[in-house]
Amino acid sequence: MTGKLRMIRRFLMSFFYYLGNGIFMGQPSYNVRHWFLKIFLGVKIGKKSSIHYGCFLTGDEYGSKIEIGSNTVINRFTYLDGRVSLKIGNNVNVSHYTLIQTLSHDPQSPDFVCITGPVVICDHAWIGARAVILPGVTIGEGSVIGAGSVVASSIPPYSIAVGAPAKVVKSRNRDLRYKSAYFPFFNTDICS
Repeated sequence: MTGKLRMIRRFLMSFFYYLGNGIFMGQPSYNVRHWFLKIFLGVKIGKKSSIHYGCFLTGDEYGSKIEIGSNTVINRFTYLDGRVSLKIGNNVNVSHYTLIQTLSHDPQSPDFVCITGPVVICDHAWIGARAVILPGVTIGEGSVIGAGSVVASSIPPYSIAVGAPAKVVKSRNRDLRYKSAYFPFFNTDICS
């Protein structure tokens, strides 16, 4: 791809992200929101999953590298970094104001070089409000991340982890049968 074509592609994708984050993520209709994210940004969204009002998504000039399974809830004002692979499984609950990063910077680098790493959040995980998940982390199946925790390393399956940095403090019940479905009206917590 020539330099000029790449610049045009970058501009167009930047414009689509602007529309998505600035306009479509503020729409009251899940169908409209999800349609835009799938068609224009390339986000893969499973059946009965919901990406709520005010979330912010990012990617690169080729679109988003975000995959979301079925029956998953991405709650309001979550930051989803799709510049590197971000895979979120089935029946996952991501609470308000969570930051999920796939790209950061090396604080020791004199050139402030990028650090990248795919993030995987496995089935039945629950991420508490205002948690931060850093590049290269895997949250194991059925794990819980406490509110306000900073996850800098992978968490094993069926663990409850809290703190900054997040540490495993106990195990979680392995008999998880629920299916997440959360579609409140407009920008509220009121459901049908």
